[in-house]
Amino acid sequence: MVPAAPTSAGLAAFGGGAIIGTLGGLIGLGGAEFRLPLLIGPFRFHALEAVILNKAMSLVVVATALPFRARSVPFDVLVSHWSIVANLLAGSLFGAWFGAGYATRLKSSSLYRVIAVLLVGISLVLLLGHGADEQAQPLLTGPAQVITGIGAGLVIGVVASILGVAGGELLIPTLVLLFGADIKLAGSLSLAVSLPTVFVGFTRYSRDRSFSVLGRNLRFVVTMAAGSIAGAFVGGRLLGVVPHGLLLPLLSAILLASAVKVWRHR
Repeated sequence: MVPAAPTSAGLAAFGGGAIIGTLGGLIGLGGAEFRLPLLIGPFRFHALEAVILNKAMSLVVVATALPFRARSVPFDVLVSHWSIVANLLAGSLFGAWFGAGYATRLKSSSLYRVIAVLLVGISLVLLLGHGADEQAQPLLTGPAQVITGIGAGLVIGVVASILGVAGGELLIPTLVLLFGADIKLAGSLSLAVSLPTVFVGFTRYSRDRSFSVLGRNLRFVVTMAAGSIAGAFVGGRLLGVVPHGLLLPLLSAILLASAVKVWRHR
């Protein structure tokens, strides 16, 4: 990261986190998918360092968001849907461990390319996978649903670890389409799956020497995470004010532009 005066660096970290958190909050997400390009671009962290920092902030944001949502979706409701959480975790925990290990073995130039491709994928999910607002019938039932849930969790865990995100942008459409959850319940179930998934990926990254970036930038992480939480709260209050028909294409375009910059990064 480029050195800066403590005050200006703190303001930039908090402000950047707040903007990202607000963007995510507008669509019911934490915004980590937008935070990663910010860490790689303006803040100039190397790819793996940016992923590790993003993963640390995702862990803080998810841990904070879950109790915040308890008023709208009580914990006993989440417990009553434990089988869905367990189904996805059966794949996502392994995926998170594998994804983090894979990222640490890649050359930096290759990791930039992988991140860019995944950002393009996330932008497409935002456009195509977040249109459902009402509860639907489950896409599958019985053993087919369980097997598909494990497979989906595996993919989500890998993607979440490589990008350092919580995975809500993939989990919510999966919960709505595969399990027939309504959008409000899907948001909380997503956090219940994300928290242990993020923790497993974070634990795997802690075994790599690049993890030392966290100790060197702890104040930065705390400040940006605080900004992300504040922004997510503001974005959540504005949820529905900006039509999704306008917002989702805009956010998707931001991710596509970010993917191009990350792909070209040296």
